[in-house]
Amino acid sequence: RRKRGGRSNALGRSRGGLSTKIHAVTTTGGKLLHLALTPGQQHESTMAEELLVYAEGDAFIADTRYDAERIRANAQTLGMKPVIHLHPSRKQPPPLDRTLYRLRYRVECFFHDLKRFRAAATRYDKTATCYLAVLHVAFMLLWLC
Repeated sequence: RRKRGGRSNALGRSRGGLSTKIHAVTTTGGKLLHLALTPGQQHESTMAEELLVYAEGDAFIADTRYDAERIRANAQTLGMKPVIHLHPSRKQPPPLDRTLYRLRYRVECFFHDLKRFRAAATRYDKTATCYLAVLHVAFMLLWLC
């Protein structure tokens, strides 16, 4: 039997219970450009094409979960250099620009700053649109700081 509203509200089952994944495109300064939500069990690489549309700059810096040939090819067609940490199962690893990859910690700081807002960190909202609104308000406050 189907659960009502799970996928439409970006709620997914995982080992810890119901969860939601936040996907964000940020600048290297840690400022938000785009935000998307998916259910917790959905893989991150399924959102890569949408995130690439909103990305800007010379490089697309991402973590290991976005390591796929199609994502690298899409980034190159947009004129960006893909700087993605290699998945351990790769047999022929492409080179990684470590100086650009060091900028990824700023995205981690961006998500760390989000955890200061209790309503955003714990997702008390029932619907995805309300939760997305809370996230946007939190990121607006972070822009002002």
